[in-house]
Amino acid sequence: MKKPCTPTDYEVGYGKPPTHTRFLPGQSGNPKGRPKGSLNLAAALNRALKEKITVVENGRRKSLTKLDVAIKGLVNRAVTGDAKAMQQMLALGPLVGIDTNPTPTTLDANDAALMADILARFGQLPDNV
Repeated sequence: MKKPCTPTDYEVGYGKPPTHTRFLPGQSGNPKGRPKGSLNLAAALNRALKEKITVVENGRRKSLTKLDVAIKGLVNRAVTGDAKAMQQMLALGPLVGIDTNPTPTTLDANDAALMADILARFGQLPDNV
């Protein structure tokens, strides 16, 4: 409800709306507001990725979530040599707790001697061996 129009010497202008168009105290400018059931982006994405679809794998029909199908497709493309898919898969690793940069292993004396022999044959003996 709006205030009734009362004649005053109030000047209307920038930042000074007419008194009859102002909101009453406690009245919202958007009374209906956002519906309670409306989804944000994360909720909508989660809902879509959890939907089940039927796929044929090895001649058998399976019911999988869209997320499972997307991940399988990404991994399969990466394994076949798709560089972009490999890059995307490696970027997802740290998000799910997979270490994509494992610590280098140290070589024992026999392995170090074998590697030095192989590198010497190719003329690439490192300085520290």
